[in-house]
Amino acid sequence: MTGSCVFCRIAAGEIPATVVKRGDGMLAFTDLNPQAPTHVLVIPTHHVATLNETKDAGLLGKLLGFARDLARELGIAERGYRLVVNTNPDGGQTVFHLHLHLLGGRPMTWPPG
Repeated sequence: MTGSCVFCRIAAGEIPATVVKRGDGMLAFTDLNPQAPTHVLVIPTHHVATLNETKDAGLLGKLLGFARDLARELGIAERGYRLVVNTNPDGGQTVFHLHLHLLGGRPMTWPPG
């Protein structure tokens, strides 16, 4: 864990968050600035700063599987959902802890932005 990382602190229970699901080294919690009716952040509970720094392909598979299962549990899987990974500043990443945005509950448009 990195002491100054807000997502590490959420995972450790030091900062409150609305936890949606926890398990298998993963944590999902609601986004404070939702961009869709369902907007949940999915993180590994250990610190990895960006997708570029991920050396464990198994971690990525677990992260995606956790998000897929969560979409099913939240009832958005059948109609559809979007998973977004922002990487580094030009990619829109503002918190440097690997995370997925799980967005659903409305039609998504393309291009995204």
